[in-house]
Amino acid sequence: MEAKVGIYVDAVNVTMNGGFGLRYDVLRKFACRDGSIPSRMNVYLAYDERRAEEDKDYRNKTARFSEVLRDFEYKVIEKPLQYYRDEETDETITKSTVDMDMAVDMIMQADNLDKIVLLTSNGSYVSVVNAIQKKGTRVELIGFDNMSSKLKKEADLYISGYLIPGLLPIESPYAWGKTGSRVRGVCYDFSHNDGYGFLRFLVQMNENLWITDSRFDESPYNTVFAHISQFEDNFDTSYLPSRDLIFEFDLVENEKGLVAEDIILVSAP
Repeated sequence: MEAKVGIYVDAVNVTMNGGFGLRYDVLRKFACRDGSIPSRMNVYLAYDERRAEEDKDYRNKTARFSEVLRDFEYKVIEKPLQYYRDEETDETITKSTVDMDMAVDMIMQADNLDKIVLLTSNGSYVSVVNAIQKKGTRVELIGFDNMSSKLKKEADLYISGYLIPGLLPIESPYAWGKTGSRVRGVCYDFSHNDGYGFLRFLVQMNENLWITDSRFDESPYNTVFAHISQFEDNFDTSYLPSRDLIFEFDLVENEKGLVAEDIILVSAP
């Protein structure tokens, strides 16, 4: 029997925290990488109805966003912003119920799911994740910037969306992982005495993400040599090695084999 997966995306939170341009078709492929079938795919969007009445571009962009996601069989759930007046400052305050509505849906629907893939950086979901796990459902977390450390620890798997091939646009004439391409990865080993280390990057989306040692044939990762001279000038290499720092770099073939060049930091805690 095929496992059933649910995908839940807090769209505004993801967009505001490094996930602008997210490829939802790639997200679906990643979530179902182990042969699972998508049972629920919900994208939650805070919608400003007042702005939509006055701003045609905002209204049209929101409609197009929903139409594209429908092509990939996602359900877009628009939650209208609520407006409150601050009695002390007389200012209008807006509030969204997206986090509450998404939390309720995940808990209620978890009984019929084997795995949930959650996209948010909001630490308020810690108790929600814990409740879902107690039902026996696995929770995988994908985020970009400003990720809650407590939420990362609570999830069964956390992976930065920057590391998933193709999930975010990247300027390169070659396919991710090919010689000459530009990819993103982490520096898992670095010798400060010798001035070099190794970067690991994901090549394939499959069920073996736990096999991080690229020397094994089953591993979906590849490893590349990185010399200190190739890191951007203002980067402090004393922070290396680190699995929290995300780097973007070129894959170049030379007499030493595959090496990383033009290494820049794209995300840090």
